Amino acid sequence: MKLATLFAQNARRHGDRVALVCGGRGLTFAELDANGDRLADALARRGVGPGDRVAVTMANSIELVEAMAAILKLGGLIVPLSTRLAAPEVGYIIGHCEPRAVLYGEDMRDSVAAALETLPGAARIVAGAPEAGEEGYAAVLESGAARPPPAPPAAEDDCMIVYTSGTTGRPKGAVGTNANIVIAALVNAAEWGLDERDVVLATTAMAHRTGISRLANMLVVGCRLVMQPRFDAADALALIERERVTVAGGVPTVFRMMMPELERRPEAASSLRLIAATGEVFPVPLKQRLKAALPHVGLYTFLAQTEAGFVAGLRPEEQAARPHATGRPIMGVEIRAVDAAGNDVVEGEPGELLVRSGLPGRAAVMREYFRDPKATEAAFDGDWFRTGDVGYFDADGFLYFVDRAKDMIVTGGLNVYSKEVEIALVEHEAVADAAVVGVPDEAFGEAVAACVVLERGALATADELIEHCRARIAGYKKPRHVHVFDELPRTGTGKVVKQELKRRLAAPGGG
Repeated sequence: MKLATLFAQNARRHGDRVALVCGGRGLTFAELDANGDRLADALARRGVGPGDRVAVTMANSIELVEAMAAILKLGGLIVPLSTRLAAPEVGYIIGHCEPRAVLYGEDMRDSVAAALETLPGAARIVAGAPEAGEEGYAAVLESGAARPPPAPPAAEDDCMIVYTSGTTGRPKGAVGTNANIVIAALVNAAEWGLDERDVVLATTAMAHRTGISRLANMLVVGCRLVMQPRFDAADALALIERERVTVAGGVPTVFRMMMPELERRPEAASSLRLIAATGEVFPVPLKQRLKAALPHVGLYTFLAQTEAGFVAGLRPEEQAARPHATGRPIMGVEIRAVDAAGNDVVEGEPGELLVRSGLPGRAAVMREYFRDPKATEAAFDGDWFRTGDVGYFDADGFLYFVDRAKDMIVTGGLNVYSKEVEIALVEHEAVADAAVVGVPDEAFGEAVAACVVLERGALATADELIEHCRARIAGYKKPRHVHVFDELPRTGTGKVVKQELKRRLAAPGGG
């Protein structure tokens, strides 16, 4: 089953019903399908065909979804890029995937232009007023013929490359297939009871797999998708009330930020029946506040990963009895907790989590890392994907998340790898050494804390180092705290002891 066919099928089945709402605009299933066809024809005239990559970097919008529809219809691969990425990050990803075209918002113009200096043949399509070397999105869409493109080859199933930072500091492109996305959406429908009567709110950017999954929900069950261009707590509740949203998806930080609004106006969420949250551990006190404010709303928390998909979930009726659990593996997904030798650990003992759901690319787990056979080989143990997460199972088969083996920090539901920030820090002329750890943060779950050693005689303020990082990596990855050390604690082999750093930062007057 291909996502491309679902646009036309929904147009035939639900043509006049509203499929998509964003930024005060709406689009029916028939309009979305027709616009996807027109844009697909226009992109084909610009050289895009099956297997080609097309990068898309713009805020959640009608245009973004139309672009995704067109790329899928052509059998191309969507490469979604967050608008929060810094220019060097955009440059690396575009240089690595070599897209045939890039569609972007005006705010990403400079980053895209710099990235395409080495790819002069790529089409540049801006959602706004075009400048030299660009084409305007509206004109490109209008230029396309209103006819379906030829069906993509059945044997080619790749549909997306989502770049995720690696421990080396360089992003890796997880290749997702139509099967990956459709199966996850079918599992969502079964677990959450989704059908065409539902209205789903997406607070997450489509550049992330969680956001893309909400689009797949709309395509698979024919429900309505309501997107926010950018998250705002008050606006989110207003959308829930106005659009009669039944299912709200997001990371725990989203609902933490919405809590004052929900407690102030719980009646605005009277249509809501389910909150589905992933991206970080959902704090138990927040669960309790949600239950008190919205007793009629069920909470479904789940573990998911860009590469492994939807892994395990804790249903509403299980939240009270096991509030700290991640949940049980979803149907069809196998999870093992193993020791360093790859042997299964005993019940209650933490181990690295390995996931399997058939052959890679055929069900939940990605097919490979794009153009990175070494990383792909390292990520798999036979058919099992090594998640890099640590967890354990209890006697009833419930999974408990313990830690991230790869030093990943989750701040506001967004993944930050410490190595990536460390690389940015040591590029500053005053920094001799750096280590980055996550520290508790009431607003975002975790915050990025930088521990640096300065060059002898050098001076640098915390603000200066933070701004230095801001220019090189996405804003959410920059340190919120900077601590200067005379030296970093290391093992005999020279590895920084990050647990010791965390201990020191947690002590009174930490650092």
